[in-house]
Amino acid sequence: MSARILPVLGAIAAFIGSFAIAQSPSSADGWPERNVRIITSFPAGTGGDVSARLYAERLALRWGKPVIVENKPGADGIIAVTAVIGARDNHTLLYTNGGPITTNAYSHDKLPYDAARDLAPISSGADVSIAVSIPASLKIDSLAGFVAFARTQPGKLNWGATPGALDYVAPGFFKAAGLDLTRVSYREIAPALQDLAEARIHLYVSALASQLGMVKSGNVRVLAITNRERSGLIPEVPTTAEAGFTDLAFEGFLGFFGPKDMPRELLDRIGADIRAAGADPSINERLLSGGLIARTNTAAEFAAIIERERAKVAAFAPAVDAKAKP
Repeated sequence: MSARILPVLGAIAAFIGSFAIAQSPSSADGWPERNVRIITSFPAGTGGDVSARLYAERLALRWGKPVIVENKPGADGIIAVTAVIGARDNHTLLYTNGGPITTNAYSHDKLPYDAARDLAPISSGADVSIAVSIPASLKIDSLAGFVAFARTQPGKLNWGATPGALDYVAPGFFKAAGLDLTRVSYREIAPALQDLAEARIHLYVSALASQLGMVKSGNVRVLAITNRERSGLIPEVPTTAEAGFTDLAFEGFLGFFGPKDMPRELLDRIGADIRAAGADPSINERLLSGGLIARTNTAAEFAAIIERERAKVAAFAPAVDAKAKP
């Protein structure tokens, strides 16, 4: 074969190869190939479960395949996380709050996963409005008023919170504010709210939705919302930042994750579809009634939110456990 022909053939082969690569489908093309599962750490009927199902309905319409929500509550979200990591099928997603992602490393001596190593953030789905509340009988109408009152009662007041990051954020706030309150733990929220209404505990921090009944009955007063925005359900109540207590600022996010080894282009495709679904005004209308706010973002934006919460928990962990990891 002529020496002059060989370079021409090589150029043709290179062109054909590059054309084939450009035309070859990515892992996101043709996806999903079958049903998609969203595994959630929330029990059926809770706000987190409801929000997962709202997204599942709209994603199923976009993807042309059923999107099935599977509830795997318990063990602080560990069951749900390990189920997603172990699936390895590119058709299983995680929908959870921040606890399994940012807090479990401090509250459990040993975990079967590393959130940063094993999970890839995709997008937020919703923010949970978190309420800082007191018994109405205390006759205090501001967070500053409660702080001033608590400083006169060292060791005499009790507090509670739903388990998770608040186990660290609230004590960190108390320490910064110079308060001495005694923690009372509850397995279920109903007894906690009953004790709050009857002033057996004097401060409680949890999802606003869980407190609305007691708030409407006049037995419980919400002093502040920890989120960056006020709640549309009680717009007159300020955020903790507006009240001057940024140490108690906290975003209660719910979000979507995939296994770390899920192809990047597929994660991006899923994230774009979640953002499109979240833009539907009807989703926010339905979530608001449950004390949630529809919130979607890019993977990078979501990762930044997670990192801020992780850093806050890490900073406050020593206030709870002297042996907490730095």
